[in-house]
Amino acid sequence: MTQRIFLPVALLALLLLGASGPGSRAWAGQEDARLGGLFQDLQTAGDAVAAEAVEDRIWDVWLEHPNDDLIVLMHHGVQSLNADRYGEALAAFDQVVAADPTYAEGWNKRANAEYMLGDYDAAVRDIRRVLALEPRHFGALAGLGLVYLAIDQPAGALRAFDAALAINPHLDRVRQQAANIRLRTAGSAL
Repeated sequence: MTQRIFLPVALLALLLLGASGPGSRAWAGQEDARLGGLFQDLQTAGDAVAAEAVEDRIWDVWLEHPNDDLIVLMHHGVQSLNADRYGEALAAFDQVVAADPTYAEGWNKRANAEYMLGDYDAAVRDIRRVLALEPRHFGALAGLGLVYLAIDQPAGALRAFDAALAINPHLDRVRQQAANIRLRTAGSAL
């Protein structure tokens, strides 16, 4: 079962952070054959419960890795994020991406810590790494939208939110955030 991370900032609910324990499956990376079908299932999920179950399975695949020590570091970083110890979380995720720079979820979690620390440039750089490794990472795209909101770039936020929704149409908070931007900017050029 995927453990969701709840951070104190209301908008961070959009980040869809997840963590899972080391499973019996070996990490297959972003090219995991299961992901194609899961993303199709996500598009056609009939309700929120079905969509959440598919999202959880996607997060589980993204979080897999054959290195148990790396998984322990990920868990430590996630627990630190949950406890608002963002510097400690960042240090753990720094070690994760140094150990395996092809592990997209390590970059994603590090971007979350950087966002919480207010280092928006670093968060954007890491989100770009995530998306280069896994272009369908709806959580990273939602996070990118939050960064753009934080730096008062609503047009960029809207593009990121819309991209996340194209991949995962069940992100109700992201949809609401995009609608709010459209309302605020109605009549003005983004």
